[in-house]
Parts: sequence; structure tokens; C-alpha cells
Amino acid sequence: MDIAVTDAPGRSRFEAREGDRLAGFAEYIRSENLVVYPHTEVDPAFEGRGVGSALARAALDDARARDLAVLATCPFIAGWMGRHPEYADLAYQNRSSVQD
Repeated sequence: MDIAVTDAPGRSRFEAREGDRLAGFAEYIRSENLVVYPHTEVDPAFEGRGVGSALARAALDDARARDLAVLATCPFIAGWMGRHPEYADLAYQNRSSVQD
């Protein structure tokens, strides 16, 4: 499998491609200090071939390079982070000091 993952900022997502064929994508919403990953989708023809993992790794490596906290609302990305503790430090932590 020769899957290439690239950032497609105009579509606010990472795209995984095999040649010209879109194998999957991971959408994001980026701000100055945080990136949210709300949805990941893999074409059924590519399921079980590591496309989702390649997308998760690329997205999280990008967040690390940008020094962004990660809020993974996508169940796939959240689960992947849980299985890869080397990315645990990226998880968004609410640090609000507001009290009633």
C-alpha cells in the first residue's frame, strides 16, 4: 500500500490518497492554541489497510509541530490517541480557574 497523507488546508482536512484516489480524510478546526478533530472517514475499499491510522498519526504529528492542544471529538481519533500513549500529552485539558 502506497498511501500518502497531506494537509488540505482549503478543505480543513488531512487527506489520504493512493495515487489520485481519495482513500480517506480527517477533518479539523484549527485555532491559535487548539485543534479539534470532529470527523474521520475511510473509503470502504481501503478499510483494514491502515488508512485511518495514517491519518491520525499525520494529524497528531501536525498538531505537535504547531504546538496545539488536541480536542478529539471524533471517536476514531480519540480511540487512536488512547491506544498510543505517546500522543497523550497533546490531549486538551480544561485549565479554567473559574469557580462559583
